[in-house]
Amino acid sequence: MIERPGVMPANGLRKPCGDPLTTTTPNHGGFLKRLLAIQESGLVVVIALMAVALTVFGGSKNVSRIDPVTREVVRDPATGQVVRDEVNKFLDAQNLLQVANNASYIAVMAVGMTAIIALAGIDLSIGSIYALAAIIGAFALRELERSAGLGVALPVAVSVCMGVGAAAGFLNGAMIVGLRVHPFIITLGTMAIYRGVVFVLSGGQTVSGFPESVQKGFFKLSIGGVQPVPALIMIATTIGGWFVLSNTVLGRRVYAIGGNETAARYAGVPVGWIKIKVFTLCGALAGLAACMYAGYYGAATSDAGTGYELRVIAAAVIGGASLSGGRGSAVGAALGAIVIELINNGMIILAVDQSYNQIVMGAAIVVAVLVDQAKRGRGTGR
Repeated sequence: MIERPGVMPANGLRKPCGDPLTTTTPNHGGFLKRLLAIQESGLVVVIALMAVALTVFGGSKNVSRIDPVTREVVRDPATGQVVRDEVNKFLDAQNLLQVANNASYIAVMAVGMTAIIALAGIDLSIGSIYALAAIIGAFALRELERSAGLGVALPVAVSVCMGVGAAAGFLNGAMIVGLRVHPFIITLGTMAIYRGVVFVLSGGQTVSGFPESVQKGFFKLSIGGVQPVPALIMIATTIGGWFVLSNTVLGRRVYAIGGNETAARYAGVPVGWIKIKVFTLCGALAGLAACMYAGYYGAATSDAGTGYELRVIAAAVIGGASLSGGRGSAVGAALGAIVIELINNGMIILAVDQSYNQIVMGAAIVVAVLVDQAKRGRGTGR
């Protein structure tokens, strides 16, 4: 057999010759391209660019100087007037804290929503579950004595809120599987039902009167002048969601069902039970977010979570979850929640009418879906 230069023989033992047309050269930009192709890295870049833009164009404001030790307002010894400093609107510590805390509630729920979307499902009732868990948890906390310690109040708050959320999620999943109705229809109905229950139980009023240990002793605990507990819970939930989706049998089955439910069923995957599990876990995470909200603010309102279903779905989709199923990332969901909150915060800093908020959220979902479709089309072409 005559071998041409640079052509691998059939046995694959000989190395190709140094033909400049066939010899491969190291691709120095390969690693960077692969890094930027990862959904999470792209979101980090977007968040960084948004932060820079808000820092540059957000302007500054005058705020009272706070003593870092006593946390009291500093006054001029000579005049007795409050000393004021000029700070950047976006980089102000209180503003950054508010962004992190607001994003944490959405991110915790978005982790659960990502698993549902990866199943090729949807949950429109998550905002109502959030409100229901917050109200019932608030009633439970109000029954405790105001002096109840953290060892009593915190377990009550977490168990009641997450238990209510898990029960509501389980009911969603059981009806979807048992009645064989699309999740959109079932959760559209339960969204109204759960919200109605919230108003019936609360009478449209705010529920407060919690033990101080829940708010000041934990959820609003000050560490170094900031209250980082909600953000820390967000990080822990994101890590837990990443581990479950990436390293457990449940996670692999979720992606398998979302990719091809029929094939997963023939492969022996208990599709119905997995769906019920995922909807239950999503409800429990909505309950956890509700517990964070009620504990941080020391009260729960009947309109809590209104419109949150749009924000949560937007965070999951922006984070890389495919509405066609089979793909999604807990880390991406958390980053998507931060993007959503930066949009909200930017509109406030730039003095944009808040009436445009829903328009921007809807546009973000449309853009994210179009990007996802473009990626899928490119992958199919290859």
